[in-house]
Amino acid sequence: IRIAIATEGYNGLEDTVSPIFGKSKTFTLVNIENGKIANVRVIDNPVAAFKRGSGSIASKTLADLRIDKVITVQIGPGALELLEYHKIKTIIIDPGKTVAESIREALSR
Repeated sequence: IRIAIATEGYNGLEDTVSPIFGKSKTFTLVNIENGKIANVRVIDNPVAAFKRGSGSIASKTLADLRIDKVITVQIGPGALELLEYHKIKTIIIDPGKTVAESIREALSR
């Protein structure tokens, strides 16, 4: 399972989930194998500074990376529709959680 988490920085599993998907500074990419974290990588969100349309482009970027699930606090309808089109499950969590906490929550669903 490949999970992308909209994040605020470069702190990997200890980073905080970003409050808004398309404007997140980074995405923390986590590979899950046999129910355990196998790999963690942080990438810049290439459209974080866009005034409009960032969510849809970020969705396409993650689809191109073959992500299976996205974890975020909030996501716009255009970005959500594009993720659904690519059969990427979106998991909405409460704000203020770390990447590690959000992954545990996502895996329990």
